Amino acid sequence: MHYLNVLFFDIYPYLCGTVFLVGSWLRYDYGQYTWRASSSQMLDKKGMRFASNVFHIGILGIFFGHLFGLLTPHWMYEPFLAIATKQKIAMAAGGVFGVMTLVGGFLLLKRRLLNPRIRATSTRADIVILGILVVQCTLGLSSILFSMHHLDGVGMMKLVGWAQAIVTFQGGASTWLDGVEWIYRVHLILGMTIFLVFPFTRLVHVWSAPVEYFTRRYQVVRSRR
Repeated sequence: MHYLNVLFFDIYPYLCGTVFLVGSWLRYDYGQYTWRASSSQMLDKKGMRFASNVFHIGILGIFFGHLFGLLTPHWMYEPFLAIATKQKIAMAAGGVFGVMTLVGGFLLLKRRLLNPRIRATSTRADIVILGILVVQCTLGLSSILFSMHHLDGVGMMKLVGWAQAIVTFQGGASTWLDGVEWIYRVHLILGMTIFLVFPFTRLVHVWSAPVEYFTRRYQVVRSRR
């Protein structure tokens, strides 16, 4: 059991991180024609706008919530935010964004599996990654039930300690997870696996977020006479 703990929570994070960064770079460099979101909206718009918007809003909320919640040093918010309060905020916000992601993801997965036109243009990777995201979201929402049994925030701080130990390259990061329930461990492993398969899926379009759209110069469009 100790060896599995070291493998999944000391070694596996760096393996996934390396494949995530190097794989994304290699695909961008050598697979430009595959670097796209592969949107299926043109094939069938029915229900697409609602499902896609809800899914993307939810997953962005979850991503930035995890990013700042796990990696923000404790001393930065300790004077004005108690650990227990932080956990309750995380549970509430995570619940809202998690439900949005789950509903949107389920509708998108259902559409991709049951719509003949969408299914015909979908790759195996499209279906697998969407399925993984739905399962991961279900695990995250289920973990809220476990968090309700210890609202003091101690369990959450173990996860924070592990994440910060990983990104700062500290040895023995897995020891932070001693006593943590199984559902958090599975949630972490599946989350890291998403980063592992990221370069081989349509998720690479995340790197190409249209940030420059908000600062670009206006385009004058005239109707043809």
